[in-house]
Amino acid sequence: MRELIKNQVYELRTKSGITQEALAEAVGVTRQTIIVIEKGNCAPSVILALKIAKFFKKSLESVFQRASRRRDSSRASRGKRDSGIAVCCQNFSVAT
Repeated sequence: MRELIKNQVYELRTKSGITQEALAEAVGVTRQTIIVIEKGNCAPSVILALKIAKFFKKSLESVFQRASRRRDSSRASRGKRDSGIAVCCQNFSVAT
């Protein structure tokens, strides 16, 4: 099994009435970064995950959760590598 990260960013953002652009600006990334995180196509860096959780006044664990998923055996049998989820958003400056 491979590890995946599930998140509640979309749910929290829409429930709060916040746009992707407003969230992105608040945490110092682009709107495209928020989109790929919400879709689950990449996991944010620890620093970005903390900033997102703080923005929503939630614990890191309530916004981001580990989830395991079985590998697709048909992909493995065809010899294709299943690389898992990408980690993104690591190369940005952090304002303190």
